[in-house]
Amino acid sequence: MAESPAAAPGTAARGPSPAGDIATSDALLRRLEWQVVRRLDGVLQGDYRSLFRGGGVDLADLREYQLHDDVRHIDWNVTARLQVPYVRQYTEDRDLTAWFLLDLSGSVDFGSRDRTKLAVGTGFVATLARLLTRHGNRVGALLYGQRVDTLLEPASTRLHVLNLLTRMRTRPRAAPAAGVGTALAELLAAADRIVRRRSLVFVVSDFISAPGWPEALARLTRRHEVVAVRLYDALELELPDVGLVTLEDAETGEQLFVDSGDPAFRERYAAVAARRERDVLDALLRFADLRRQRARRRAPSRFPAHLRAANPPQAAAPDPQGARA
Repeated sequence: MAESPAAAPGTAARGPSPAGDIATSDALLRRLEWQVVRRLDGVLQGDYRSLFRGGGVDLADLREYQLHDDVRHIDWNVTARLQVPYVRQYTEDRDLTAWFLLDLSGSVDFGSRDRTKLAVGTGFVATLARLLTRHGNRVGALLYGQRVDTLLEPASTRLHVLNLLTRMRTRPRAAPAAGVGTALAELLAAADRIVRRRSLVFVVSDFISAPGWPEALARLTRRHEVVAVRLYDALELELPDVGLVTLEDAETGEQLFVDSGDPAFRERYAAVAARRERDVLDALLRFADLRRQRARRRAPSRFPAHLRAANPPQAAAPDPQGARA
C-alpha cells in the first residue's frame, strides 16, 4: 500500500496539460540522447546483425528437429541423408522489432522521494526506444492500467517515441475500484496474442500483481526474447516512523489507519514486504533459469545425438596369450 494524494472523484490526468507534457517529453528525450544514447550508440542498432536466430534469409546452422519447431524449416535433404529430421536456423533480419509491455497501474505512481516508479520507467523506455529507433529498428507498446487499453503499433520515428512517452506521462489515472487490482497475466497474455513476429520484449512493471503472471511470462518466452525490468521503491520494503497516518491502496481504494510509530507494526510490515519480495525474486530467477535452459537446448551439439549413440566406446581387445593360458 502507498499513501495516496487527494484527488477528485473519477479520473485525474498525471500531467498538467498535453501540450506542456509533450514539451517535457521532448526535453527528457533530448537530455537522455546526450547523456545516455550517444554513449550506447552501436550496442543495439539496425546496422548490425542480431544475435537472435529466427526468420531471416541467411542460413546460420542446422539442428535436430524438436517439439514445436516450424515444419516449414525442415531441411529434407539432410533429413533424408541422416534419417533424422533436421531444421534450418536462420540469422535474424538486420532490423529488430521491440515491444514494451508497460504496467501503468496505480502502484507504479508511487515514489518515496522526488521520483516515482513511473518516472523511472519513463526514462528507461525513452532511452531504449530512442536507442533502438536511431537506425531504423521499430518499437511498439502495450499499455496496461486496469486492463490492456492501448496498443501502439511498431514504428521507428522520433515522433513515435515522443507519442509513447506522452501517453505514459499524461495517461488518465482510473479511480480505485474495490477488489480490482493488477493482473499482470492479462497484459502478458494479450502480448502473446498480438505480437506474432519474433521480437525483443521488455516487460516493465513493479510485479505487484495477482498470481498467475510467472506462467504467462514463461509462455511468452516460447516465441520471443523477453527481458523483465522491475521497478521498485525502497519505501515499499520498510515503513518509516511518521506517526499516525492513513494508507490507501492506489488500485483498490482500500484505506487503513495505522500507527507507524509502533515498532511491532513496522516489523510486521517489513516481514510481509520481505516475503512478497522473495516471492517476486524467486519467480524472476526461475524465469531467468528457464531462459538459460532454453538457450542451451537451442545451441547445436558437435555431433547429432543418434550418431553419438551409434558410436559407443570400443572395449579393449583380449590378450591372445592370456586367452591361451
